Amino acid sequence: MRLGLNLAYWSTGAEAADLLALAREADRHGFAVAWTAEAYGSDCVSTLAWVAAQTTKIDIGSAIFQIPARTAAMTAMTAASLDTLSGGRFRLGLGVSGPQVSEGWHGVRYDAPLGRTREYVDVVKMALRRERVVYDGKHIQLPLPDGPGKPLKLIVHPVREHIPVYLAAVGPKNLELCGEIADGWLAIFYSARHAADQLAAVERGARTAGKDGLAGFDVVPTVPISIGDDLDACAEPLRGYAALYVGGMGSREKNFYNALARRYGYEEAAQEIQDRYLAKDYAGAMAAVPLDFIDETSLIGPSERIAERMTEYAESGVTTLSLAPTASTLDGRIDQLRQAAEALDKAGIGE
Repeated sequence: MRLGLNLAYWSTGAEAADLLALAREADRHGFAVAWTAEAYGSDCVSTLAWVAAQTTKIDIGSAIFQIPARTAAMTAMTAASLDTLSGGRFRLGLGVSGPQVSEGWHGVRYDAPLGRTREYVDVVKMALRRERVVYDGKHIQLPLPDGPGKPLKLIVHPVREHIPVYLAAVGPKNLELCGEIADGWLAIFYSARHAADQLAAVERGARTAGKDGLAGFDVVPTVPISIGDDLDACAEPLRGYAALYVGGMGSREKNFYNALARRYGYEEAAQEIQDRYLAKDYAGAMAAVPLDFIDETSLIGPSERIAERMTEYAESGVTTLSLAPTASTLDGRIDQLRQAAEALDKAGIGE
């Protein structure tokens, strides 16, 4: 198993400088990849280019590029550019985001997410192979019919024939699609206890595409890390993150993370978290997050326990453990990365 770093996103210049410091630290410790995110603030592309220019070995990855934010052709252009500028270090993570962001921010209807994702990835791969792009899908038509457009191909030559594609997936059908069309899975709230069912769905998709199961497939959960002797104290900085996703990410009718928590067996807690969060009782929502849920989906506790939990992740099928440090200061987050690297060595499961 390798370690990765999830840099999330930033909102101020000071936070951006911190992200670069963390990426450099991860580069020094041999982390495999640094991922960045986008919602409706900072974008992935700018941050990835900035990080790539100031690191040497660590890969850079989008976790995720929002599919409704860019045409498939634009994503192919961006992927080719980032991969070239970074010397072949780019990983393309994609996701449909959610209905609130897709429709409220990008003005793109959130319908048929699986079909849209399949067609989008088809076109991205076609463009990166430098084929003339002709595509007659339900959601994408290139060139547009009855117009002046003509089939075009990418005019730059990417440094690699294949740029790895990752999908952010939560539900069973999206997991199957991920196995079928992608090279890796970007997971959130990953539980080693429930991984067998999720990875079985990914493997079904892979075999549908004629692949050799999960051989060579990259399983990449983002896992918050908080190191210390007191589990409750370690969990405290993670409560806001869990409450936001389980309670407030999406609507009452459509919240993928709330549904995931329910599938994990936290039905009552998921309901209470959502009720409190949507009522703007944020402190109550945070308090309602069970310690067991945080522990199951995060790395918390002393370094020896962190090493044990890393072994559980590796044995469950994780190939790249993407860490989200949670300390309140930059020095604290850097120290968490250092201790994580030491814990991986102690566990003896590093690649």
